[in-house]
Parts: sequence; C-alpha cells; structure tokens
Amino acid sequence: MVQERFMIGGDMPVRRLGYGTAQLTGPGYWGPRPDARDATAVLRRAVERGVTLIDTADNYGPSIAEELVAEALHPYSEGLLIATKGGVVRTGADAWHVDGRPERLRAMCEASLRRLRLDTIGLYQLHRLDPDVPMAEQLGALDELRAEGKIRHIGLDTVTAEQLTQALELTDIASVQNRYNLLDRSSEPLLKLCEARGIAFLPWFPLGNGSLTSDPVCAGIAAAHGATPGQIALAWLLHRSPVLCPTPGTGSLVHLEENLDAGAVRLTESELARLAEPG
Repeated sequence: MVQERFMIGGDMPVRRLGYGTAQLTGPGYWGPRPDARDATAVLRRAVERGVTLIDTADNYGPSIAEELVAEALHPYSEGLLIATKGGVVRTGADAWHVDGRPERLRAMCEASLRRLRLDTIGLYQLHRLDPDVPMAEQLGALDELRAEGKIRHIGLDTVTAEQLTQALELTDIASVQNRYNLLDRSSEPLLKLCEARGIAFLPWFPLGNGSLTSDPVCAGIAAAHGATPGQIALAWLLHRSPVLCPTPGTGSLVHLEENLDAGAVRLTESELARLAEPG
C-alpha cells in the first residue's frame, strides 16, 4: 500500500506529492516568466488539490519564486509547509556560485523570511555544500538560525551518503534533495540511508527532465493505465520508497493537474518488477 503522507523532521506531516516552483521563473531559472498571472493560479490550484509541501529557493529568479509564493498563498493555510533553499548566489542564467560562509547563509535566510512573509521557515535546505567552508561552520550557522526560531528543520541538497553521514554527526537533518528518478538511480545509497534514518528524500528532476518519453517500458505501462509516462514515473517514486517526496514543477495548470493525478495511479507488482530495470 502506498503511503500518502510523510512526517518531515518527525513533526511536520505533508502529502508526499508536492509542488516545486523552479518552473515559475524564466529559462535557466532566471528572470520572470511572461505569464506571471499563471504562476498565481498554479500555486493556488496546487493547494486546492491538497498539496501541503511547496519547494522553492532564493535563487530561482533570483527571489522571484519566493515572492510569487507569498503573493499567491499568504496568509498560508494551516499545515502548508514552505521549504526553501539558500547557499547559492546567481549572477546570470548560467552562473551559479556556491557560498556557504556563515554570514552569507544568515543573510540569505533572513532575506527569504522577508520575501516569504514568514517568522519561521519550516524547512531550510542548504542548496549546495561549499567545498571552501568547513561543513561544521555551514551547519553551525543553520543550527544558530534554528535556535533563534528562524528555521525549524535543516535539509541538504545534492550530497552523497558519506556527506549525509558526516552531517548527521553534527546536527539533525530532516531532508535531502538529490537527482533521482526512474531512469537515474545513482543516489540509491543515499536513499537507503534516508530510509534507515527516517529522512525525507525530495528527488529533483523526478520526471527525468523530459527523457522518460523515450523509455519503452514506462510508455507501455502508461498506455495500460490510460496515463502519461510522467504520471507513471511519479507513481513509481511514490511506490519505490515511503521517504520519497517528489515535488514536480510546472507553470501550466494542465500539467499541474496531470502531475497531481499521478497520486491515484496504483502500479502492480508485475509492473514494478518491469520498471526495476528500465531500458
């Protein structure tokens, strides 16, 4: 039986199929989309459909995605978890600069609080570990913010199982985000560790960034269910592990409905076996 909910950090229940905001910005997650009004409609419809986990980041835009979330959804409904990320600075559509200095992480977090109109960010995720700053200093900064009540739980983005193990020796980690989908399971060791420790795993590119349409196994199962390959890919994640909490993003209402309908797809044991080794 597929579990519909997961308890992030042991005290924040969310529906496992959430919504990610990266696609609400322009190409390369840079600048605004030309149809900003659609972003408001998509965010509100996601919540109407029962989404309780909204995943965003300060550098989507930059700043634009967080501002859209607040404009569309504030005041936030009870039980809605807004997760955001900091630790990466953008200077252009293809320019990403990791900055994990404690003073920068504090400034980024406080800016996100203002944009999101929150007193406390429920889940604040370090977007990338900075190789030039000791992990203890980066996580120590987030621990200080948590002690001050500015964040509730800490997450990590794009880490190895070894790095997560090191981080857990320093502080509590409630979530990780890594690339993981039907066709890319390179983070399997990390998933196993998350399962053992009860840590949420928010897979990015859960739909394979468009590559799923070329997979014949996925396409065949989709046809049998009257579904799309993307819906099968999301359903597979929900079946694959109870800690996986996919947050597919889109700027389209039609695509949003399609993604969220994937939660109703139930795969058989035979289908799961066929998907175990996709072509």
